Order: sequence, then structure tokens, then C-alpha cells
Amino acid sequence: MAIKLVVFDMAGTTVEDKDNVHEALIKGFELNNFKINRADANSVMGYPKPVAIRTLLEEKFKTKENTGELVSKIHNTFVNEMISFYKNDPSVRSKKNAEETFKQLRAKGIKVGIDTGFSRDIADTIFDRLKWKENNLIDYTVTSDEVNNGRPYPDMIFKFMKDLNITSADEIAKVGDTVSDLQEGTSAGCKYVIGITTGAYTREALEPENHTHLVDDLLEVVDIVTSEN
Repeated sequence: MAIKLVVFDMAGTTVEDKDNVHEALIKGFELNNFKINRADANSVMGYPKPVAIRTLLEEKFKTKENTGELVSKIHNTFVNEMISFYKNDPSVRSKKNAEETFKQLRAKGIKVGIDTGFSRDIADTIFDRLKWKENNLIDYTVTSDEVNNGRPYPDMIFKFMKDLNITSADEIAKVGDTVSDLQEGTSAGCKYVIGITTGAYTREALEPENHTHLVDDLLEVVDIVTSEN
């Protein structure tokens, strides 16, 4: 079946990420008297951030009491840091060839979707800054707080399918830079599950996960998804 939709992740995949997500997560923990490092943060990249925070609290710190309250406090700090960063930092920009990839896909009649482990407030801050919606570069977006389960579960992909009237995941490609992106695409049954090696995870880290392709440049996605169109 021909591909009708390509779903891209945000930070690290289509949005330049110079460890700002890791740093905001580390700061969120630090300001609430917990210390994590970059490796800890990287281990939960791609997850909905409340899930990532809860996972670290329970697995690293063995926290069992008042976990919900702690998750909310740390997540609020993270959200504030991220919104401030994406509104004001001069380094915020699209990843290399992201916008050109969007243009080429849409020119071929393929919809461009964005999904993310961010909540809607952070995602919309990024969209406003990069003007992707204003410039008609993307068609539809889903954030992790709009579904019951974020990555690695398939719920965001299924929401795309429902809202865009796509009947089969065999008409969808999923692209992302984390293990949880690949797991999401696989669990949804996407025809193509494509890892990009220029984000949070190296090629070596992505290789063991189920995938159809690993690419070093987003423009490679165009050729992959149009090969049978």
C-alpha cells in the first residue's frame, strides 16, 4: 500500500536539540532535590515526560510515597524551562533538511504529521517559533498528553489514523531518533519504521531495535516512502 502519512518526532529528529531537553529534565530533578545525570535522562528520551519522570523516580530513587505529587512538581519545572528555552533561545531551529523533507513529501501528496513526548503547551511553543503551521509545512500534530498512553505505545499513531481517516498502519511511516520512537512505530504496525542517527541515540544504540531503516539524513525518508508510490 502507498504511504499516506509520515509521522515525525520533534526534539532530536526535526527540531535541533543540543541537550536542552536533557538539561531541563536534569534541572527539574535538581530543583526538587534529586540528582540525575545525562545518561539517566537519555534512558527515558522519547517517553511522555511525566512517565519519564515517574520511571526515574521509581527505578533510580525507589520513590514510593507521594510519587504523583513529585512527578507534578518536577514536570512543572521541566515545562517552564522548555517553554522559556523554545521561546527565547537563539539556537532554536529546524534540523538539517527537515523543512525540505516536509515540502517534498507534501508535494507528492503525502501528509506530514508530528508526534512528541512533549505536552501540547511545549509543542505549540515550538510550532509558533518555527512557523511550521503558518507556512503550511505540516498537516497534523499529536502530543503525548492527548492520548491515554504515549510512546512506546501506539496510541498517538492510532489517533492520527482515526482523525485523518487512515484505515491501515501499512499506509504510515514513523520517523524518530529514539528507541521509543522505533518501538512506537513497530507496535502500531507502521509499514516503515525509520530511525534517524543524528539525534539522541547513535546508530549503534538504535540498531538492536526493530526497524526497517536507519538514516543519516532526513531527506533519505522521501526516497524510502515513495519507492512504491
